[in-house]
Amino acid sequence: MVVTRRCNLSCKYCSEFDKTSLPVPIEQLKRQVRKLNELGTLSLVMTGGEPLLHPNIYDLIRYSKRYIFKIGITTNGFMLTKERILKLNASNLYELQISIDGVNPNKTTIKVLKYLKDKLLLLKKYAKFKIHINTVIGPTDPKEALETIKFSNELNFNSTIGLIHDDNGQIHLNENQRKKYFLSDKLRKKPLWDIYNFEKTLIEKGECQFKCRAGSRYLYIDEFGIAHWCSQKRDVFQKPLMDYSFNDLKTQFYQYKKCSRKCTLGCVRKASFFDTWRKQNICS
Repeated sequence: MVVTRRCNLSCKYCSEFDKTSLPVPIEQLKRQVRKLNELGTLSLVMTGGEPLLHPNIYDLIRYSKRYIFKIGITTNGFMLTKERILKLNASNLYELQISIDGVNPNKTTIKVLKYLKDKLLLLKKYAKFKIHINTVIGPTDPKEALETIKFSNELNFNSTIGLIHDDNGQIHLNENQRKKYFLSDKLRKKPLWDIYNFEKTLIEKGECQFKCRAGSRYLYIDEFGIAHWCSQKRDVFQKPLMDYSFNDLKTQFYQYKKCSRKCTLGCVRKASFFDTWRKQNICS
């Protein structure tokens, strides 16, 4: 759920931020949380933009915890301080994810260890919630992913490896980046749920078909309260969350998504994994 589209960074490969948007009103977000609870939501991730820019983020996390079991946020990490980490502890946050693109900054990204190492050390010292590091293969020299994974292991943080994609969420790697993925994957400390290594198949074969349950098991809620399949397909499917029903969940559950073969979005694939045995309407 997007809580603000505004971000303090402007990474060149990102299509999910701007510099001008106001935070989503807190009462709108609370209504959406209650609606998600009615739809049976078990896990909610607050995202952006940069969610820590929202002035009511801690209140929203506390409020959401009353309705939804697992509350997380995805942040670029730059705004993390001891004070903010303690506030996140007090708000009963379950998990925080940081995406790190490499070690040194370049024209594409500054989300790198050079600037984030001290923030990760603060998290290790003070955070009572789970920490998840997502290392991205693509925006920097791919060998830097190895260093990022090693540092994450030293702090005993779980990690995943993201694959850079185009504006449609489709895989977009060169041969050198593919090789470094396999080296990085052998090193990382994997979370328990990471039993579906779709990235390996994507890299080896160029596609990895799955029965995408976006719009049902997984929803992407934008800053206007509109539900979409995912962040990369906002123009394909959209419906106001407040109008969403169990019938919509069922319809989208069985709806085949032609973009699924080369999809790199691990969050959607993870949410869909345990329904692989169930049919879809087309191309099962």
